[in-house]
Amino acid sequence: MSIWWSLHLRRDAASVPLARRLLLGTMETAGVDPDISYDLSVALSEACANAVEHGGDTARDGASEAFRVTAYLDGEKCRIEVADAGPGFPGATGSRPRPPARPAPSDAEHGRGLCLIRELADHVHIGNKPGRGGAVVSFDKILKWREDAPLVAV
Repeated sequence: MSIWWSLHLRRDAASVPLARRLLLGTMETAGVDPDISYDLSVALSEACANAVEHGGDTARDGASEAFRVTAYLDGEKCRIEVADAGPGFPGATGSRPRPPARPAPSDAEHGRGLCLIRELADHVHIGNKPGRGGAVVSFDKILKWREDAPLVAV
C-alpha cells in the first residue's frame, strides 16, 4: 500500500490545521494506529507553524506567501516534508543539515518546535533547499497498524 499527497498552502495560520486534518484523515482511513497518527500530526503542525512564521520575506514573486507539504505513506513508513521559500536556516547550506537545536526552556512560547519534531519522529532532516533558498524539514516514522486496518501494508 502506498499513498502520497502534496499541498501548496498559503502562509496563513489557517493552513496548519488543514494540513493536520488531511494527514489524520488519511492515516485513519488507511488504518494507522491512532498514537502514531497523533505523533505525526503534532510534528506536522510544528513544521507547518514554522513555515508560516519564518518561511517568507525573500521571494519577490509571491512564492514566499506559500509553503508545500508532502506526505508519503509507503509500506511500513510515513515520510513528511515541509518546504518554504523563506531565508532558510542559518548555518546550513544546500542540503547540509543544520547543527542540532538547543532545547528551549519548558516555559518558552517559541523555539520548541524542531526539538519536538525530533522527539516524535524516528528520523529528521533539517536543512535548506539548494539554489533558490528556503527551508526544508522532513521526518519519518515507522507505522503501526490497527487490527482492523483496511489498507495495511503487505
